[in-house]
Amino acid sequence: MNEIHLCQIDELDPVEGRGFELDDGTALLLLRRGERVLAWKNSCPHRGIRLEWQPNQFLDYEKQFIQCATHGALFGIEDGVCVAGPCPGEQLDALSCTVRDGQVYLSRD
Repeated sequence: MNEIHLCQIDELDPVEGRGFELDDGTALLLLRRGERVLAWKNSCPHRGIRLEWQPNQFLDYEKQFIQCATHGALFGIEDGVCVAGPCPGEQLDALSCTVRDGQVYLSRD
């Protein structure tokens, strides 16, 4: 299994997400929750488009859900499940991410 170094955990805002793009064009969304980092593929299951409103703006106004900028779909931060919008029950693609010695790594198979 390969690991890709993404950033230091301190570079992630404790509330807002941060977008990344890998060399192969894969777009990611990272969300920091304390010392944990959640990683999702930055792609709405409804249309396969990127989620953010503007760079690194992934959450709804109240910072409770990940929100698709195009159709307003809302996804749970912890589980990525769509709770409102055009794709209820569908889910964001979770990615395996680890934090080690203050560094964030994406696990690739």
